[in-house]
Formats: sequence, C-alpha cells, structure tokens
Amino acid sequence: MKILIVGDIIGSPGRTYIKENLTSIKEKYDVDFTIVNGENASAGVGLDPKCAHELFDAGVDAITLGNHTWRKKDIIKILDDPRIVRPANYQKNVPGKGSKVISFNNKRIGIINAVGRVYMDPVDSPFNAVDKELENMNADIIIVDFHAEATSEKNIMGHYLDGRVTAVVGTHTHVQTADEKIL
Repeated sequence: MKILIVGDIIGSPGRTYIKENLTSIKEKYDVDFTIVNGENASAGVGLDPKCAHELFDAGVDAITLGNHTWRKKDIIKILDDPRIVRPANYQKNVPGKGSKVISFNNKRIGIINAVGRVYMDPVDSPFNAVDKELENMNADIIIVDFHAEATSEKNIMGHYLDGRVTAVVGTHTHVQTADEKIL
C-alpha cells in the first residue's frame, strides 16, 4: 500500500494546490491513501469545518492537527470525524482523539498525532502519549505524525518508535529538513 503524507497545508494556497493537484499526484505515484497535516489550513492558522471538507472533497483520506488545533473555535464541530486526529498529548478531557484507525482496502491504518515540547507550548509527554495510543491499537500500518519544532526531538521519536510503528513523520517546521532516514 502506498501512503502519501503531506506536511502542513497552509491557508488558501495550500488547499488550492491540493485541490488542483492531488488527483494527478495520486495517479502518477499510484497512491492508495493520503494523510495531510491540516492544522494551518484555514487562513494559515487552525482548521475549520469548511476547509476540512474542502480537503476531504479533494481526495484527502485523513487530517492530523498540531499546536494550532484550538485556533478556530468551530473545530469542535468536526473533531469527532473519524478522519481527523488531534494531538494525543493534550489533556485527556479535551474533544477529539489522539489516534484513529481507518479501514481502507482491507487494511487497518492507524494514525497517531502528537506535538513536541521543545520550543512549543507546554503539553504532556509525547512519548507517554504515543505509548498509550499504541496499547490498544489494532492496525496493519501505523503512522505517527509528530508535529514538533526541533528535528532532534523528531529523530528521538523515530528511534523511540523504531520497530513499533510503520513510520514517524515530522511536521510543523514549514521547511524541508531533508533528514529523512530508514531505521
């Protein structure tokens, strides 16, 4: 199964690019499933229901969030959507889920989202949160979107989860870090 993961979709230009190009990208690379980080998709900060539906209508299968999850008040209306995953290391009493399992083409795709702590607002430990989400996850493929500032923290998460998940993908920095590796 080929999974396309797109880092932060930022505002109208990012949504427009996805709407105009995602279908051809999926065809060209034979992509089966698409995950995007949409935490900046609405006017460059946050996600609202209208923009989430635009992304889903364009062919996105799942949306992860990040440190701007709560910037649009009406995010509450869509956090229970089975295709939207908010960071797992927010306090337990907030709406939404930090992981979801989506059935697709006879596969169970587990998606976990967490935010980092280095140069970010205070949150619970992303390592403990991901461990907790993994406890009961029954999935064939597990993707972790680690929305963090420091590439060192992203690398640590990759090593921490090596052999336990299919992929750890770092989002948030809005620039290519090009330090991808296979562990």
